[in-house]
Amino acid sequence: MPAARAEHARPEGTPAQPDDAAPAPSSPAPTEGPAGPALDDLSAREILGRLPAPVALLHGPDHRVAYVNDAYEATFGPRPAGVPAAEAMPELDRLSVLPLLDQVLRSGTPRTVKSRRTTEGGSYTVTCTPIAGEGGVLVYAADVTDHAEAAERLRTSERRHRETAVTLQRSLLPQELEQPDDLRIAATYQPGGTDAAVGGDWYDVITLGAGRTALVIGDVMGRGVRAAAVMGQLRTAVRAYARLDLPPHEVIQLLDVLAAEIDASQIATCVYAVHDPNEGQLVYASAGHLPILVRDEDGTVERAADPTGPPLGTGGWVHTSGTIALPPGSTAVLYTDGLVERRSEDIDEGVASLARALSGAKGSPQVVCDRLIRSLGVTAEHDDDVAVLVVQHPARTGADAELFHNAALDLLGGVEAAPRARAFATGVLTSWRFPVELRDLGVLATSELVANSLQHGTPPMRLGLRRTDRRLIVEVTDGDDHLPRRRQAEPADEAGRGISIIASIATSWGSRRTPGGGKAVWCEFALPQ
Repeated sequence: MPAARAEHARPEGTPAQPDDAAPAPSSPAPTEGPAGPALDDLSAREILGRLPAPVALLHGPDHRVAYVNDAYEATFGPRPAGVPAAEAMPELDRLSVLPLLDQVLRSGTPRTVKSRRTTEGGSYTVTCTPIAGEGGVLVYAADVTDHAEAAERLRTSERRHRETAVTLQRSLLPQELEQPDDLRIAATYQPGGTDAAVGGDWYDVITLGAGRTALVIGDVMGRGVRAAAVMGQLRTAVRAYARLDLPPHEVIQLLDVLAAEIDASQIATCVYAVHDPNEGQLVYASAGHLPILVRDEDGTVERAADPTGPPLGTGGWVHTSGTIALPPGSTAVLYTDGLVERRSEDIDEGVASLARALSGAKGSPQVVCDRLIRSLGVTAEHDDDVAVLVVQHPARTGADAELFHNAALDLLGGVEAAPRARAFATGVLTSWRFPVELRDLGVLATSELVANSLQHGTPPMRLGLRRTDRRLIVEVTDGDDHLPRRRQAEPADEAGRGISIIASIATSWGSRRTPGGGKAVWCEFALPQ
């Protein structure tokens, strides 16, 4: 490639040199001034040679080496002139520059590759610029090693931070879901892609006793370790409140206060629902969360009403409970917004898409979980956390149905109530073919619970017996809302030992207030397996 030269105009009036005069130098020596040589006094080679960045000039369709400056030789070594770059400059291949050279010549447009690493350990951003009219390309490599290393340290730090948050998040979620007698349950949690910070999605399943089950799903509106930590505190609190066997709206009310105390800047949504197999429905309260969806046996999908209150931590709201049917053969889905929210569409469209996917989703709860995840397009690169809880209330037939029975007796009170209850329990438990020892324990528990209700409760009273494939449940309800407590009776006391007897013979026992006033006191016996 011809070297560029600085041209100087002849001052006006200066005569031209005669033919035999000495020729003028092709490149006059630069004149040093206070700030160094004038730019017009320098040739292109001299300018490129003084650059601290590696520069190469390539010429022709096969990109032969025309020139490399001192910085290029110092970085990559000497390069022979006239040899094609593909042979003489392997570093351009490692920097992914060679494929760009033809593009630059054809298009006449510069091309750049950013922050590419060489085998020597440096990182460079390389720009290839066409030289107009010369059929050549100027290759300029800027050393960005320090920047690339800083960026890599930042990425490593962010990756470790995210891994810590994911580990914390997973450790705070249930390691194994409780499996109630009457329900089949599966859950899936998938953190957002590697570029997304972990959120505060969580779910839980809590067996309440007497066949009842609490289902929980929530989402802390934040990112990283802090959101996961807040989620863990809320999940622990939900389990503690659930043990009180409170109505769903009261649990949400307590969580609302707690969320504000934990961190007023962290808003969370949550659904708390309770399933009672005797009622065939979910009683739920929602703090700003997405609606529960329920698929009937025929594929029809029902959507629970809108949230019964604002998100947790907002305060000043009296929450209420709602209901949605969950009959045998139906499937309920609780989920977080990562499953249905997309930037390109309204969230209601995402919920509608989920309802359509649920309508055709059959199989076990885990199969349904997986199908919903796939149908909604959630992949490992998804930009938000996703939590899904699938709950099935199976319709039992044949031999399986024989393992589940219910029997109930209304008690009118009076001296005949206790003998009637014992006789009823004896007949029912005998018909259910329980071993004699278990039958006698069930009759004793019935007698003590009925006696406690007759002494401390008010009408109406009702005795309920329920068997599942795993346990026998005895429950007595009455119209008084004072819950019993276990206490140590004095030797001279003629009463006060009923609950202590129940606690000593039963696998578990408990009590709760019932809607509309009154209470239920229950106990369970595990069946031999």
